[in-house]
Amino acid sequence: MISKLLPAFIVLFVMVFGGDFEEGIAAYNAGDHQKAAAFFEKAAEHGDVNAQNNLGVMYENGKGVKQDYQKAAALFLKASEHGDADAHYNLAVMYAHGKGVTQDDQKAAEFYQKAADRGIAAAQTILGGMYQHGRGVRQDYHKAAEYYKKAVMQGDADAHYNLGVMYDHGEGVKQDYSKAAALYRKAADQGIVAAQTNLGSMYLDGQGVKQDYQKAAALFRKAADQGHATAQTILGMMYEYGQGVRQDDQKAAECYRKAADQGIGEVQAILGVMYQNGRGVRQDDQKAAECYRKAADQGVAEAQTNLGDMYLEGQGVRQDYQKAAALFRKAAEQGHARAQTILGMMYQNGHGIQQDYQKAVECYREAAKQGYAMAQSNLGDMYLDGQGVRKDYQKAAELYRKAAKQGIARAQYYLGVMYLKGQGMQPDDQKAALFLQKAADQGAARAQTDLGDMYLHGRGVKQDDQKAVELYRKAAEQGFPKAQYTLDILCKENPSLCK
Repeated sequence: MISKLLPAFIVLFVMVFGGDFEEGIAAYNAGDHQKAAAFFEKAAEHGDVNAQNNLGVMYENGKGVKQDYQKAAALFLKASEHGDADAHYNLAVMYAHGKGVTQDDQKAAEFYQKAADRGIAAAQTILGGMYQHGRGVRQDYHKAAEYYKKAVMQGDADAHYNLGVMYDHGEGVKQDYSKAAALYRKAADQGIVAAQTNLGSMYLDGQGVKQDYQKAAALFRKAADQGHATAQTILGMMYEYGQGVRQDDQKAAECYRKAADQGIGEVQAILGVMYQNGRGVRQDDQKAAECYRKAADQGVAEAQTNLGDMYLEGQGVRQDYQKAAALFRKAAEQGHARAQTILGMMYQNGHGIQQDYQKAVECYREAAKQGYAMAQSNLGDMYLDGQGVRKDYQKAAELYRKAAKQGIARAQYYLGVMYLKGQGMQPDDQKAALFLQKAADQGAARAQTDLGDMYLHGRGVKQDDQKAVELYRKAAEQGFPKAQYTLDILCKENPSLCK
């Protein structure tokens, strides 16, 4: 949640005085801007500060006169020198944006200060923002909050929002979520989309208010309808998961699409997943790849990885291992564990890049550090076989054990085998059977076969020919040759086991 500054604006004040100024007001209200400018010109020459300010506004906007920022600034300066609050503000805007004068944040702050001290709410809000962000003045959260409070007292919507942010974050004031929510509500009621979004988030999380998904959704919808990308994204998530609204993938996709069309990379990646899976939209691999590409170009690691997958498989794009590797590398450099793992596999197998076991090990190691189970298992393989590293059974076992705890069948299988052979640890048939069983339960044919051998010979488990046959049959049905061969022999020797 980032506080914002009010956009600079120029206000034409229509205080009524006699003579030329009054004639100018009448002409302006009648729509004759040229005539109005002429009358204001006469009044300004006679030192009428209101006429000077109004004529400056007309030069600023090019109404009744040819637009001329320098003349506008000069007129604002004359009126400002006579203490006119509106001229202070208008001149501050000119300095803030470098219109008719050299851009100068310090001078802008100086004139906003004068206008703020004269009670101009917009100036108080903007000056608060300058103190909050240290623009033109030394950063001072307390002063920022002080000026926001002054503007809030006058009902300024943006000041309500900005002060809400400060209470939300505890900047310049003691953090108070309830006060933040109350301020956001007042700003939201006046149509400030950022306030609607922030208040929606507070209802979503139950922060400062009682958690209420329906109220959150209603607020996000208001902001989303005004084009607020964050609100569109969160509302999409609420539709996707059925929070505060009825679950609806189509509406979720619709919300995501609106945010994605504004170039939000993370949402483009989410939309790509929906197209790839045909969820809420018609399944379309090409559109999925298009969405991923847009997000990938913005550096979204998940999108780079998903697009890499598509190039790897030739899904929605023409198969291209080199492009896949390039995308995985970009995501890997951002610390994306799955991309690091796949890139490691490509280095290990020489797909799309030159085979390099050491680089494969580097990739696996980075992902393994993040607890990524497949990388732990693959790195275990490298230590087991001595590829890219010195063979080390203890390190292999350590890595397999970590991956096995996360349910990786391959790691469970090899850990079981290592317990059988006593590689990197003391032989332990019972632990071997335990890990082989875990892998077998996930359908690993080799584990089913080896565990079948253990039941056949009563090693680490109670001898049981029937269980052995059952395990061999499961592996044989997957086409595993050793299981098929052993099962064939057992059935010939003892047909009753195979009935």
